[in-house]
Amino acid sequence: MPETLETLIDRQAIRDVIMRVARGEDRRNEGLLRSAYWPEARIDFGVMAGGFDDYLTWCVPGSPMIPVTQHMLGQTLIALHDDNAKAETYVQSYHRVVAEGGERDTAMGGRYLDVLEKRDGEWRIAARTMLYDWDRDLGVAADWSKGLMGMPFAGEHYTGQSVGDFSEGFFG
Repeated sequence: MPETLETLIDRQAIRDVIMRVARGEDRRNEGLLRSAYWPEARIDFGVMAGGFDDYLTWCVPGSPMIPVTQHMLGQTLIALHDDNAKAETYVQSYHRVVAEGGERDTAMGGRYLDVLEKRDGEWRIAARTMLYDWDRDLGVAADWSKGLMGMPFAGEHYTGQSVGDFSEGFFG
């Protein structure tokens, strides 16, 4: 296989790993998170730092104080070095936070700095550090029971939720 094609395949595999983490965190999906990190991975989010098991306990089932999250990934810069890589991925995230006086919506932006290793043909994250660039309190959370823009939803599956989300069944 030409080196350039192998490089493209490796870059896409790395992006897939990073996407699995975002979906795994949003859906509180242990299997996706395990498929994206090496078991001895180190993770540092500033508010949580430790090994993979510490991180997994933090994410699954997730804090009852943060019932819904959504991570949107931006560009990823990847530096490949044989079976090792470093990646910087821009991320914007939404979090519904249970606060005194009711739920609030928050958003933040930052970057993931990942160290990845390819073992037996498989890429996974060996270490992740989160850098925070901005944070915004969006105020009182939307009340989805009232629908969207004054129009009621025809079913309960339209609004996202971290556990039991409609998309889980969609993908099977």
